[in-house]
Order: sequence, then structure tokens, then C-alpha cells
Amino acid sequence: MPPKSLPARPPPAFDVQAFLASARVSPRTVRFASGAVVFAQGAQANSVFFVKEGGIKLSVLSTAGKEAVVAMLGPGDFLGEGCLAGQPLRMGMATAVMRTALLRILKRDMVRMLHDHPAFSDRFLSHMLTRNIRIEEDLVDQLFNSSEKRLARTLLLLARYGKEDATQRVLPKLSQETLAEMVGTTRSRVNFFMNKFRKLGLIEYNGGLKVNNALLSIVLHD
Repeated sequence: MPPKSLPARPPPAFDVQAFLASARVSPRTVRFASGAVVFAQGAQANSVFFVKEGGIKLSVLSTAGKEAVVAMLGPGDFLGEGCLAGQPLRMGMATAVMRTALLRILKRDMVRMLHDHPAFSDRFLSHMLTRNIRIEEDLVDQLFNSSEKRLARTLLLLARYGKEDATQRVLPKLSQETLAEMVGTTRSRVNFFMNKFRKLGLIEYNGGLKVNNALLSIVLHD
């Protein structure tokens, strides 16, 4: 039986800028409009990014030109860390899904921080492990759950861009085509389930897509 629990909550946010400042590292803040490419697949990998605000879509493009969405990242997440493991080129593409601000940390500075500052290294490792757990749960979700439950779980994951204590959470603006890629189904099926969720009062369209916490029932119950 597939697990019915939601992904583990991410560890508490930590002040990356304070850590970097204490080590006399001055990362550059870079800003992107919605739809802007942060880095392209195959580009040189020489820096790590930290999401200050906004949202990032990670995707991979096949040789046939088909795009697959790998992950959605929000404030407190790192991306581009593959360069720390010796990857000379980006394995995928990162795209802003809304107005986004990132800290760009050069590879050499990031390596020095990880080597010389155990507290920073511990927090970075905790974030990476949490993200790996989420990716594993995504794989289980794809293998065992229906497309309806996968869509519900995807919406809940995206809703973490909103306030943690809110009854309704506003999602970043995404097309149904993008949602279909993330869920592993067709746009028509996403449209069908989104209409169903709306009629059930689980989501609403009013100044943006809002997810009601009652959507949890779709994921947690048969």
C-alpha cells in the first residue's frame, strides 16, 4: 500500500545571508521575472543558488525535445548544488514561475563555507536530505497513486509558497500544461480534476488559485 502521509515538513528556515556575512562571503542577489530562465540545461555549473523569495521550476529536456518537470522549489531551497559534486554542466533547466529573488553563491565560496563552517554545513545537509526525501515520495506517488491524488499532492506541495498557518493558500501561477507534466497525466485530466476540486470547494479561483486545507482529505483518505 502506498504511504498516505504528506511529505515531511522542511527544517526551520535559517539565515543564509548571516552565515555568509560572518564568513565574509558576499553573494549576489539576482532577480528574475516570471518565465525567466535562471540557468539552461548544459550551461556551465559554477554556482549554487538560494531562493529568497518566489518560486523555481526545475525541468529536464530530452533529446526529442520533451520537457519533464523534476521539482518545484520555493523560499529556503537551494538549487544548482550539482556543481559541488563535480558536475561541470547543468543537468537540467531552472525557470522562475513568478517574480523571484535568488542569492547566487560562487562554487568556491560554497565549498569553503561547507568545509570551514560546520553549522552551515549541517543546515545545508539537512535541507538536501529533506529534498531527497521529497523526491523519493514523489516517485512513490507516481508509482502507486491515481492521477487525482497525484494532482492533489502536487497542489499541496505548491501551496507551501503561501503562509504556513493560512486556511487557504495562494499558489504560484502555473498553466494546466505544467501541472500535467508534474503529475504525469494529460492537460484534459488536470482540467477535469481541477473543476471537480472547485465544485467540492477544495480550491477557488479568485485573484489567483487558492487551495483549501480540506484538500488534505484527497491525499490522506481513500
